[in-house]
Amino acid sequence: MTVEGTTERVLRLLGLLQRGRSWTSAELAAELGVTDRSVRRDVERLRTLGYPVHAVAGVGGGYRLGAGTRLPPLLLDDEEAIATAVSLRLASGGTVAGAGEAALRALAKLDQVMPPRLRAEVRAVHGATATLVGPGVEIDAEVLVTLARACRDAVRVRFGYAGRDGEERERTVEPVRMVTTGRRWYLMAWDVDRDDWRTFRLDRMRAVAATTWRFRPREHPDPVAYVQRSVTEAPYRYVARIRVHAEPDRVRELMPPQVGRVEDGRDGWCVLVVGAEDLDLLAVHVVRLGFETEVLEPPELRAAAARLARRLTAMAGTD
Repeated sequence: MTVEGTTERVLRLLGLLQRGRSWTSAELAAELGVTDRSVRRDVERLRTLGYPVHAVAGVGGGYRLGAGTRLPPLLLDDEEAIATAVSLRLASGGTVAGAGEAALRALAKLDQVMPPRLRAEVRAVHGATATLVGPGVEIDAEVLVTLARACRDAVRVRFGYAGRDGEERERTVEPVRMVTTGRRWYLMAWDVDRDDWRTFRLDRMRAVAATTWRFRPREHPDPVAYVQRSVTEAPYRYVARIRVHAEPDRVRELMPPQVGRVEDGRDGWCVLVVGAEDLDLLAVHVVRLGFETEVLEPPELRAAAARLARRLTAMAGTD
């Protein structure tokens, strides 16, 4: 076989191994149309190039691509290349400090080697897409990595945390999951000192450090639902519950998850739960939804709605 043919076969072997599963020598030989001996030689070629191809012993064993000391080149099919390029474009405007520049460098490398037909498709997606997001708070990538490892390894974390009063206190937590709303990052964790679940904003953390204390994971609420409840209700003076004559998904389209929580209802109604400091402003936002509504609580919101109605009547110049 020619050098070109051997190189093509080795690249096909690499593509198979990068699918993240174990392959027996017979399976690889069948996929590549070669003998087991050729598979073993090609595996050695990959190892020489720095790819950590591990041999898995025992029944059902075979070859698996592992993690090495450096990141080897990756093979991407057409769909993976397009998805990666679009994701890098979105990451270039994200909220992780330094990630935007790194994403643009990676995107430039990918664009340089991408076939013209794929490059045209990616640029068509970019040209037809605009991202409508508000300004976010940048988070140090090292903080994200530290917390992610602590969640994975069930290790306690210590950090200084600035409360809403501005005073910083040391906290020790057992982290479960990070949740992002697109503008901000949050950590759901068990607060060791307060003996309860808490939500922490990553941009308020200082000197985040993982300890050597491992903990036994405990039963916990759904992290996404818990964080949403915390950010839409806990920080506010008022928590309003409003029946809305619309399907839940229709209301969710108009109410971002970091602003309000929509509970499923019946007979074409759902319940919107939203926190607010200013009930007059909340009444305006509810009216702007454009649906028939009924205030369940608090009573002060009904008074705010009455004031809004009088002002709109006066503005319209009618009795």
